[in-house]
Amino acid sequence: MPLLEVSDLAVRYDKAVILNGVSLTIDEHEFVGLVGPNGAGKSTLLRAISGLVRFEERMKRGTVGQIALEGAVRFAGERIDRLPAHEIRMRGLVHCPERRRPFRELTVLENLHAGAYLSRDAASTRHRLERCFALFPRLAERKDQVAGTLSGGEQQMLATARALMFEAKLLAIDEPSLGLAPRIREELFAAIAQIHADGVPVLVVEQEIGQVFKMAARNYVLSQGRVIASGTAAELMADETLRAGYLGL
Repeated sequence: MPLLEVSDLAVRYDKAVILNGVSLTIDEHEFVGLVGPNGAGKSTLLRAISGLVRFEERMKRGTVGQIALEGAVRFAGERIDRLPAHEIRMRGLVHCPERRRPFRELTVLENLHAGAYLSRDAASTRHRLERCFALFPRLAERKDQVAGTLSGGEQQMLATARALMFEAKLLAIDEPSLGLAPRIREELFAAIAQIHADGVPVLVVEQEIGQVFKMAARNYVLSQGRVIASGTAAELMADETLRAGYLGL
């Protein structure tokens, strides 16, 4: 049984179809990449998996906008597509959204403790905090610094660490390298690789396709709301039409 199974997922905003019949799976301990051109629906897919599309639907209720979600999402054998986002998070599916979004007025340490708000185990929280500081030494150095004053790369490290402060059975991370300098990107991807090596499956949406292909065991290519190809990096790279038209390689 896959850890995550998405079946015929469709998302519409008013009359605009953002996702149309998307299916994918992620097994225990896998690292899976999700790539494709801008506007393909990658971020919407992660929001749908983590319950945020349902949250958006409730927020828009009574307004002109209307969001429709169809299909099924199962996590650890349980159907979760009708659950609110916080219940999905409690089950261990962790979504780290794009553009970082720390609590800007709080310190680094306060942000990390906010990520553990669902935990009732103080010892586990301390252990996870120590692990986050080991993964991201910059955060340990800046633990008392207000998050809004961090660099973009440090904010991305903080967002990733905050996502790990409560038990993660799957980390879904959206565009982690967006806008970062090459050296910071290398540090961040090294930390993500270590998170996976520690036993956490990873689903990553990323524009740096070459980097994803180095790390992921399997990849899905999304275009215009549909999965148009899947396979290993070697399999996808062997398709010249796919390389030129969708991967930009």
